[in-house]
Amino acid sequence: MAVKALEKRVLLVTGAPGTGKTTVLLKTVEALRIDGYNVGGMVSREVRIEGSRVGFEILDLNTGKTGWLAHTNFKEGPRVGRYWVNMRDLDAIGAEAVEKANAAGDVVAIDEIGPMELFSGRFEQAVRSAVEGRKLVIATIHWKAAHRLVNEVKTRWDAETFLVTSENRESIPSRVVSRAKEFLSRRNLDQRS
Repeated sequence: MAVKALEKRVLLVTGAPGTGKTTVLLKTVEALRIDGYNVGGMVSREVRIEGSRVGFEILDLNTGKTGWLAHTNFKEGPRVGRYWVNMRDLDAIGAEAVEKANAAGDVVAIDEIGPMELFSGRFEQAVRSAVEGRKLVIATIHWKAAHRLVNEVKTRWDAETFLVTSENRESIPSRVVSRAKEFLSRRNLDQRS
């Protein structure tokens, strides 16, 4: 028997770098908040100086607190390409935002389940708790990362993946929002029964 769309609780947005995965996630968060849902979690945004990318900032969607996920000028922590990962902010802002959303929100947003973030055991556990829980999870996921958790999340029976390309990036947010609202409406009906 095929899994019904309404049973898809883990919505994954993936695609090549620069296709707009974070933008899709942020548009989805905004649409769900307009409808009154408590959406928490974290996003990472690239930071550029004079047109050159120097790092990635972490943002807690509920508190607005920011920190550095990675930067070219850091000289400690794990290294991914030319970036040094800031474990302190990753744990204290990123992982904590996911934990709080999973504990008290309607929807957990995670950007991204990828190589930099997965250096943190706390972040990995926060993601695992969210995807194994009962809340709706909307996450961007690295399309090529070879990590046990990435593979587990992508192959879950209750996961649906949306591939973002330069051709479809304008239409994907409405598809993700539609699927999210289907799940949330169904959950609300089940809770009233």
